[in-house]
Amino acid sequence: MMIRPRPIRAATRSPRVALRGTVSATIHLENQRVLVAKLHQLSMTGGLLEVATYLEERIRITLAFQLNIAPLLARAEMLFPMRGGMGYLQPFRFTAFGAGVRQTLEMEIAALLKSSLPLHSQVESLRPEPPAKAGHGTGLRLPRFFVD
Repeated sequence: MMIRPRPIRAATRSPRVALRGTVSATIHLENQRVLVAKLHQLSMTGGLLEVATYLEERIRITLAFQLNIAPLLARAEMLFPMRGGMGYLQPFRFTAFGAGVRQTLEMEIAALLKSSLPLHSQVESLRPEPPAKAGHGTGLRLPRFFVD
């Protein structure tokens, strides 16, 4: 009897929201110390914090922050820090969510992504068309379904 390996699924990356330090976060350490940080990036799997002093890699924390709807509290693990402008940029990954926190975070990230889409599409629509090359028509692009 031959055992077939499971098909490997391509890992899809969780959508990221760029917050650029506009959201404050509180880091609660296991020794009861509390640090303040700024969220630079956020996804359903983790994010990127700006901290004044870096935390040891793999240290477990409780992270508290508020985007729009409600304060969010989650357990996380710190990853390898990188030197940043005034301090350190340190990625983290979520390890546990309280009741309802995951759903709230999903709604918050979806709302932030949705609100950032119109700005992106406006920028794309303002981008000028490349000039037409000699003998290549007017430079107008037809929709994809007309080109077939």
